Amino acid sequence: MRNRSRERNPGRSRGQLSLPVVEAGVGVLFVVAVATAFAFGTPTGGVSQEAQLDAYAQDAATVLANEPPQHGGSTRLAEVASSEAAFDREAGALENRVSRILPDNLMFRVATPNGAVGFVRPSNVPTGVARVPTGSGEVTVWVWYA
Repeated sequence: MRNRSRERNPGRSRGQLSLPVVEAGVGVLFVVAVATAFAFGTPTGGVSQEAQLDAYAQDAATVLANEPPQHGGSTRLAEVASSEAAFDREAGALENRVSRILPDNLMFRVATPNGAVGFVRPSNVPTGVARVPTGSGEVTVWVWYA
């Protein structure tokens, strides 16, 4: 009769790592990965500060260029660019609208042929800009980080 408990490969024993040793190895790798991420930082994602600011400015200009006017004209921007009286009448509403469109950490200036609203534009910080042509002239939106 044959012995069924015989090994397939006599003289060779199979070894296995214990589960706690494997878990400890994975834990060490995780700690090293986290420490490396803190030491070297994470990539910026390839978007420069100016490009992000340009995107914010373009978004605000697009929203304003597509909004209906409060009193007359084809759009809100066309209305405020049409005359000094229209600009004076709508300047406060325009400033409030732009401040609601943009994130709280941004400052802005919107310049029309008849005046400007917002903050004084600094010369020593990166800014984003967008320009929208209207029938009465160009409207420019600048944004920068506060």
